[in-house]
Amino acid sequence: MLKVSNLDLFYGDAQALDDVSLEVAEGEVVAIVGANGAGKTSLIRTVFGMHRPASGEIGFAGRSIVGEPRHRICNLGIGQVAEGRQVFAGMTVAENLEMGAAAPRARAGAAAAMKRMLALFPRLQERRRQRAGTLSGGEQQMLAIARCLMGQPRLIMLDEPSLGLAPVVVDDVFAVIRDLNRREGLTIVLVEQNVVQSLALAHRGYVLENGRIVISGSGAALLADDRVRRAYIGL
Repeated sequence: MLKVSNLDLFYGDAQALDDVSLEVAEGEVVAIVGANGAGKTSLIRTVFGMHRPASGEIGFAGRSIVGEPRHRICNLGIGQVAEGRQVFAGMTVAENLEMGAAAPRARAGAAAAMKRMLALFPRLQERRRQRAGTLSGGEQQMLAIARCLMGQPRLIMLDEPSLGLAPVVVDDVFAVIRDLNRREGLTIVLVEQNVVQSLALAHRGYVLENGRIVISGSGAALLADDRVRRAYIGL
């Protein structure tokens, strides 16, 4: 569904991504893990059209999306849940969800999607008239995911969904991600510093260091890899 080939990205003279290649098949959870500053967010933003790569190719569902504007990439069926949640704090939960259905592909089914999101996330149903800025961090993360799903994406990219959340809430977020894949069949790219939980959930994973893919394989194989265990798990 998603294929990134030989991607290079620069910020001025500094290279953020160096010859990055990866693939995501339909129905997979693919984890991209690595330390802070490894280039994970740069990769997600480049796929979503927020950065223009210096070279390389990005293909989605068989067509090139390099150079496409973000609204068109969204309407093709790629959704992004940005780092830090970025909900509209002054708007209600329901209004945030409505904003998620702004893409043309989602407008006709917006009412049905709203009902589905409130059923998938019962806490949002309880809070639907509450301003998003007054929600807890975990509730805001659920809202950010639900808002993305309102756009009826075929693939979603989650950027550090566990960042800043209490451990028990992190478990809830990962349970939601697992269910979206296993029950809904959603294709997911998961960008995370939480290496253990990410790779335990993922079908496959890529380890990014200093803008380069240094190791790849199944989630289980990467969890068992001594290099990954020493560098990211402390074993």
